[in-house]
Amino acid sequence: MHQKYTIEERVRWGDVDAASIIFYGAYIRFFEFAETELFRAVGLPYSVMFDELDVWLPRVHLECDFHHAAQLDDLLEVSVFVGRFGNKSMRLDFEVRRKGDTLVIADAHFVLVAVRRDTFETVPIPAELRERLAPFTKS
Repeated sequence: MHQKYTIEERVRWGDVDAASIIFYGAYIRFFEFAETELFRAVGLPYSVMFDELDVWLPRVHLECDFHHAAQLDDLLEVSVFVGRFGNKSMRLDFEVRRKGDTLVIADAHFVLVAVRRDTFETVPIPAELRERLAPFTKS
């Protein structure tokens, strides 16, 4: 069993369209917030990870399914966990729910690839990153 790291984010005026329904692009920001906070929670904020591990983690794939509409002022729970580690890539899985609700509003995944900062050559995922994220990795 694995843990999910969850943040709360409110749907704000800038996140919605004329019908007061969340604009799909806002989800991408929310996923990025959850990812950033997951890395911070395991002791690898981006400043530390990039400088100490000497890698970037560019996104090479993003997929999202929208099941229900979130609306202005909804308080959302955005959960993230590692769906899997490859040799040079990792998949982050996301789930969005209204706070206190079990119904999934949207789910998504990103594929991130480890590259050297100076050459952008792909490299194996650093062992420290795998170890730190182990509690949040699907078995």
